[in-house]
Amino acid sequence: MPEQMTPDSPSAATTSVTTSVLAIGLMSGTSRDGVDVALIDTDGETIAQFGATACRPYSRAERTLLRRATAAAANLTERTARPDVVAEAEDLVNDAHAEAVEAFLVANDLKPESVAAIGFHGQTLLHRPERGVTLQIGDGPALAARLGIPVVYDFRAADVAAGGQGAPLAPIYHRALVRRLGRQSSIAVLNLGGVANVTYIDGDALIACDTGPGNALLDDFLRLRTGQLLDTDGRKAAAGKVDQATVALLLEHPFFALPPPKSLDRDDFRGWVGDVLDSIGVEDGAATLTALTAAAVAAILPHLPRAPKTWIVAGGGARNPTLMRMLAERLNPAQIETAHAAGWSIDSLEAQAFAYLAVRSLRGLPITFPGTTGVPRPLTGGVLAMP
Repeated sequence: MPEQMTPDSPSAATTSVTTSVLAIGLMSGTSRDGVDVALIDTDGETIAQFGATACRPYSRAERTLLRRATAAAANLTERTARPDVVAEAEDLVNDAHAEAVEAFLVANDLKPESVAAIGFHGQTLLHRPERGVTLQIGDGPALAARLGIPVVYDFRAADVAAGGQGAPLAPIYHRALVRRLGRQSSIAVLNLGGVANVTYIDGDALIACDTGPGNALLDDFLRLRTGQLLDTDGRKAAAGKVDQATVALLLEHPFFALPPPKSLDRDDFRGWVGDVLDSIGVEDGAATLTALTAAAVAAILPHLPRAPKTWIVAGGGARNPTLMRMLAERLNPAQIETAHAAGWSIDSLEAQAFAYLAVRSLRGLPITFPGTTGVPRPLTGGVLAMP
């Protein structure tokens, strides 16, 4: 059985690093499209170099199993519980992540011993910080044993246990990216995954939160109505008409009035939106849900110290020109640019973040902060599994 330890334990301290090392980050997000893999060279504070990236897509059957497991986990109160379908999904998640790393190592001629750590986020099935529970399935010790590389996993639990939201976790990486750019003005880094989240960076100020639905509602709507997995290039939304009254109604959800830090479960809006969109056409529904995502992002502006001058957008939504246009309209006069335009990765930024967080965890550096998750003090996190 692989040895497990928390990053604060004396045993873990012997694995800490103070120089730049290679780390692999793994991310399987709430869009359930696959496992993203990314390599970076970092000391957990600065980013020396970006490395290769890859994606191991989920099959339709695998996505179906993850949806079933998410539904089965909805009412769990104990994060260690593994009802049958959840246990099956955890095996799938581990196998998919192991396969992704094994292929990545071969493709990039990397030896396991050259990698200091793997940051393994796992698959979120449930996120209810108000109930003191967040569940990311994935067996870190089993992954470490199979790959022969130290694995840092279970990044969110310590923050939630301390009273924080447990999300978002990428803000400290976003700040490292912005500092690498050398820009001085206020910047917002927006990740449009299944759930959308933003990091506001202005000097030493670091504020973050989920903003609302990202791609999840739109993806689910199209899957149920058409069998399509997403709105490719925003074409459905571009062909539809936004029901502004419906957007205004959806924005009455109490979440939008809350100041940051705040976070969401992927399915928090499912019932709320479903009741409203039952009778709407496909194109108009896609347009309305896309507009909701953009409007939800803009709704955070009154809660920030000042409006960001620049928004840098990553995640799958950055590839949706209809959504990007709606964001530009809502956030005007701010400059909107994609992560790619900034020299970053649109698709692998979150995976890179977990490589970075793994190294911070090894060093005992904080990964969450009062302004990002509401935790009482800067807090490290993650559990280390040695092979």
